[in-house]
Amino acid sequence: MKLNLQKPLVIFDLETTGLDLVKDRVIQLSYIKVYPDGHEIRGNELINPEMNIPDMITQLTGISNDDVKGKPTFKQLASKLNEVFTGSDIAGFNSNHFDVPLLAEEFLRAGIDFDFSKCRLIDVQTIFHKMERRNLAAAYKFYCGRKMEEDFEAHRADQDTEATYRVLMGELDKYAPGANEDPEKVLENDMQALADFSKQNDNVDFAGRIVWAEVKGQRTEVFNFGKHKGIPVADVLRFDPGYYSWILGGDFTYNTKQVLTRIRLREANK
Repeated sequence: MKLNLQKPLVIFDLETTGLDLVKDRVIQLSYIKVYPDGHEIRGNELINPEMNIPDMITQLTGISNDDVKGKPTFKQLASKLNEVFTGSDIAGFNSNHFDVPLLAEEFLRAGIDFDFSKCRLIDVQTIFHKMERRNLAAAYKFYCGRKMEEDFEAHRADQDTEATYRVLMGELDKYAPGANEDPEKVLENDMQALADFSKQNDNVDFAGRIVWAEVKGQRTEVFNFGKHKGIPVADVLRFDPGYYSWILGGDFTYNTKQVLTRIRLREANK
């Protein structure tokens, strides 16, 4: 099945030094960029994280400190990657929960204010879990009819990216309108529909420190942690302005600070 695209779709995967959005860094980024006319561009970058790669990560990914020695840093690749992702929708496996938030952090550390709100974010894992509730290896076997270890080397971003792309295509084939008798298992070959289906929460920032909520009949941003949990961000900025400074100086993700700053500027300009 050919993807029904109005603009390019970038399917990507990261390998990282760990799972901490604030402290950990990317060591491999791979992508497949699919254009509306069907042609594809692939990229695979080993990245120097400028920090030690833990032994556990090396055992998992096969990527060692020696492998990334002399490789470009994310900051050195940021402009190139910005061009790849700009103007595209974005897909990945568990990407809405980890890969996209960490990519956002890396872009901000590199001085690039990438606006992910302009992208439709399609999480192939979320689609899979809602439809079948398994992991990537099971998804590959289920949708592609083969064991993942027969076709790929485990825990490498380029391999997982290729598998994710094939799984997405398999999902669209399996759940195409009229392809099965279960009316609840239908997916439209449309990036907006897939992005809507992938969405699992009402986060404003990727870390979920600020979320959307109904307050007095209006949908607004509220804090989702701490002493002001459940209180509209705009209200807190008015009656406790020091809270903004505390967050900016605290151990929060760059994306959280960026989102809070945008709200503050919006409210100041009203």
